[in-house]
Amino acid sequence: MQSKLGSSLPQRIGNTPLVQLGQLSGALPGITLLGKAEWTNPSGSAMDRAAAAMVQDARMRSLLAPGKTLLDASTGNTGISFAMLGAALGFPVQLAIPASVSPECKRILHALGAQVDWTDPSLGCDGAIGRARELAGNDPHRFCYVDQFSNDANWLAHYRSTGPEIWRQTAGRVTHFVAGLGSGGTFMGTARRLKELNSTLQAIAVQPVSPTSGIPGLRQIGTSIVPAIYNPHLADRQIRVETEAAHAMAKQIARDEGLLVGISAAAAVVACLRIAQEEAAAGRSACIVTVLHDGAEKYLSEPFWEQP
Repeated sequence: MQSKLGSSLPQRIGNTPLVQLGQLSGALPGITLLGKAEWTNPSGSAMDRAAAAMVQDARMRSLLAPGKTLLDASTGNTGISFAMLGAALGFPVQLAIPASVSPECKRILHALGAQVDWTDPSLGCDGAIGRARELAGNDPHRFCYVDQFSNDANWLAHYRSTGPEIWRQTAGRVTHFVAGLGSGGTFMGTARRLKELNSTLQAIAVQPVSPTSGIPGLRQIGTSIVPAIYNPHLADRQIRVETEAAHAMAKQIARDEGLLVGISAAAAVVACLRIAQEEAAAGRSACIVTVLHDGAEKYLSEPFWEQP
């Protein structure tokens, strides 16, 4: 019997490379700075992991049955992941997304065939969540509302994959884990697993300075709807990053490391470098790992790339 060639799309999710940011940290003795290259996932972001896990969970529990439409709120990447999986696996997808997302994001969603309700940009992610809840409440028999912000399959995806991958790829040397807060799934799941493997590991959550920041995918916890999966006690430290610092870092990573990363990824690297400088100044060695959540292709129309 001839073996099946190639792999399915869900099988290509995860096992992303860990890249060294040596140019950024090279002047800091004893510091290793590493980034998980999540843009190598099929739709280009870490949210492929969570979206695939939530779809699998909904199918196993017969919530996403034939004839049902997957529904969720998103600020971009998770919606793209769901749209990709819907196209590949054959189920319709409807999303509520703030109209302020980038033109590139809108084109990708259109290309993948998702139906999108564009919500008031001034209401941010909260407005999209409100619209998704309204749609689900009005027609519960039509929709499977997966609700990434309350869905344990979200953080469990990272507990089961991202955390163990980082541990294996660093041979257990990771001392600090840094990730941005959006739905909270990436940080919660990965930090939980790494802390089980090393109780002294420091888990640092990254938030924007402003609740209306220009850092796509990041949320300031406390000024918006708090995701049900968020545990405020898991982070050893919170670092708030300015939008301008994230923009500047995205350009610096491109020009110093040759990597085109997204704005939230750049914000996480800003936080990493602050920690790295503190550790180096104290004479301590550290292996700092962050999640480079996505690539820059969805944000290249942003004007900051052209600014001095």
